[in-house]
Amino acid sequence: MATHANGFGRPTVAASRDFRKDNLMLGFNTFLLALAAIFPVVNPPGAALIFLGLTQDATPEIRELLARRIARNSFFVLICALLLGALILQFYGISIPILRVAGGIIVAVAGWKLLNEGSHKGAAVRASAASEAEILDQAFYPLTLPLTTGPGTISVVISLGLSNGFSAKLMDSLVFVIACLLAIIVISLIIYYCFKYAHRVQSWLGHGGTDIAVRLFAFILFCLGIQICWSGASELLRSVVIAVPV
Repeated sequence: MATHANGFGRPTVAASRDFRKDNLMLGFNTFLLALAAIFPVVNPPGAALIFLGLTQDATPEIRELLARRIARNSFFVLICALLLGALILQFYGISIPILRVAGGIIVAVAGWKLLNEGSHKGAAVRASAASEAEILDQAFYPLTLPLTTGPGTISVVISLGLSNGFSAKLMDSLVFVIACLLAIIVISLIIYYCFKYAHRVQSWLGHGGTDIAVRLFAFILFCLGIQICWSGASELLRSVVIAVPV
C-alpha cells in the first residue's frame, strides 16, 4: 500500500487525526466555557418572568413575535460584543469598569421601575393604552437591552473575546470563534423558547402568583444592577488607590 511505501504516510495520518481530535476537544471545551459563562448572566427563565410582567395583556401572537425579535436581537448583541466589543470600547476610550457602572445603573433603574409598576393592574392599564406597534417597539429597548442581554452579559462576552486575544494560531482562533458562536446560538434559542412559553407560568401561578414572581425577579434585577455597578465602581476605586502614591 502507499502508506507503507512512503515512510511519511502513517505518521502523517496519525498526526492529522490527533490534530482533528485536539481541535474538537478545544471547540467542545470552549463551547461549554462560553455557555457556562453566558447562561447565568442572561438567566432566560428569570428574564422570561420579567418579560411576562411587561407583556401580560399582549396576545399570544404578539408575545411570540416579541420572543422571536428578542432572541434575534440578543444573538446580534452577543455576536457584536464578542467580535467587536473590545474594539468599540477601545475606539471610544471606554473601559469595562465604566461600562459596568453605566450599565448597572440602567439595570437597577429598570428593576426599580418594574418593582414599583409591575403589578397586574398597572400592567393592564399600560397594555390597554398601548397599541400593537408600541408593544413591538419595546423589542430592543428595554426587552433586549438591558433586560435580557444587559451590560453584565456584554461585559462577560467582551471578556470572553479578550481571553482568546486572536493572537494564537489561526486554526485555534477559528475554533474559538465557532465554538462561541454555537454557544450564542444555543443561548438565543433558549431565550426564544423561554419567552415564547412564558404565559404558561401565568397559567400555573395565576395572576396573583405571577405578580409576586414578577416583583421578586424585579427586586433581583434591581440587586443585580447594584452589583454590576458596584463591581465596576470597586475596580475604578482600586485603580485610584493604586495610582495614588503613598
